[in-house]
Amino acid sequence: MPVRTVPETDLTYHLISFDAAGRERTDDPDGSMSRRAVDALANEPFTDVFLISHGWKGDVPSAIAQYDAWIATMIRATADLGRMRQARPGFRPLIVGLHWPSLPWGDEAVGGAAALAAGAAGSVEALIDQYAERIADTPAARQALETIFAAAMDEIAPPTLPPEVREAYTVLNREAGLGSAGVGAAPGDDREPFDPEAAYQAAEEEEAASFGSFSLGGLLAPLQQLSFWKMKDRARTFGESGGFALLGDLQRAGPDARFHLMGHSFGCIVVSAILAGPDGRGALVRPVDSLVLVQGALSHWSYCSDIPPAPGVAGYFHSIVADRKVRGPIITTQTEFDTAVGRFYPLGAGVAGQVAFAPGELPKYGALGTFGVRGPGADPVDLEMLPADAPYGFEPGKVYNLECSHVIREGGGASGAHGDFLRPEVAHAVWEAAQIS
Repeated sequence: MPVRTVPETDLTYHLISFDAAGRERTDDPDGSMSRRAVDALANEPFTDVFLISHGWKGDVPSAIAQYDAWIATMIRATADLGRMRQARPGFRPLIVGLHWPSLPWGDEAVGGAAALAAGAAGSVEALIDQYAERIADTPAARQALETIFAAAMDEIAPPTLPPEVREAYTVLNREAGLGSAGVGAAPGDDREPFDPEAAYQAAEEEEAASFGSFSLGGLLAPLQQLSFWKMKDRARTFGESGGFALLGDLQRAGPDARFHLMGHSFGCIVVSAILAGPDGRGALVRPVDSLVLVQGALSHWSYCSDIPPAPGVAGYFHSIVADRKVRGPIITTQTEFDTAVGRFYPLGAGVAGQVAFAPGELPKYGALGTFGVRGPGADPVDLEMLPADAPYGFEPGKVYNLECSHVIREGGGASGAHGDFLRPEVAHAVWEAAQIS
């Protein structure tokens, strides 16, 4: 696809598409977009590179829509842009948006459940195709999906899972290839052993606690949980492979350029995996200059040196802090209105009832978008997100958790305010982080 121009502006960005295995797609009629970005950086006077990753945006048009809106939000921050030009004479950004095939977990599942409950048999084949793509596309997985959807057509919310459905979920979990190594494992494997009945009952309890404000899909709820965790695994795989290689190529092409990474949702796993590298132990060409993690769908222990509920185990991305892979600040955002990560993250890990802990304690499984970066070795600074004209005074090499429930708060359905980050206050924090040398 060609270099994109943000609507109603003269600002462009490169959109580079990858497949589920982290390989750049070869079916682009405009050729290798990564090569075009690398060549542009090598031959033109770009001073800064912004590498950004969406979360659950399953297709190219939806990724473009998010990137267009986010970049437009950034450039509307004219005062910040002016300060950036003062700090960086000749400031000229090269913006690279990454597309990888993630898919949502939330509102779209409700429609599928409703269709099945209404007896829409014609939708079953389409749903099997969708979830085979998301979780596992093998004959055994497809048979398991057929069993699950057939049972859902008979009764969408039985008191317990029918035996054949429990077995189908067990097969589907095995075919997905996800581990259950517990907290501290690679994203996708950082969960408890999968128990279909426990997952179903936990989702039913969570739905009851919401007073019917949203549906988790009844008998399909464990399917959404498997999909959620599979997308975490895919985000890590892409970041450690294609994303890591791309960053290296860009850094070699622009030895004097500064690099800034930003992710939203699962995209926070992508950019973290890019920095950590293969198996969390890769070596960068050089440190990057800032990192922003917006409503991250990854563990709040990811960056610490010793996870309190699992003594002796470091967070999977701890090397980012330990090896000082970010020269400038690391910024995270949190809001109580993000139900996608606040409520559903622990459900996906196979844990329920993590709402009653003592003051000062944190759950074993919790999302960065709810709790921020936590644990020893990360030494985070907790701040409230400031107005778009207030200075933060960020310092190089520090981690900052920005509480932004007063800013990121709009949204409904299963995801809540998860996508409500196109705000001038968020853009301001990104610009402030990028200015630190």
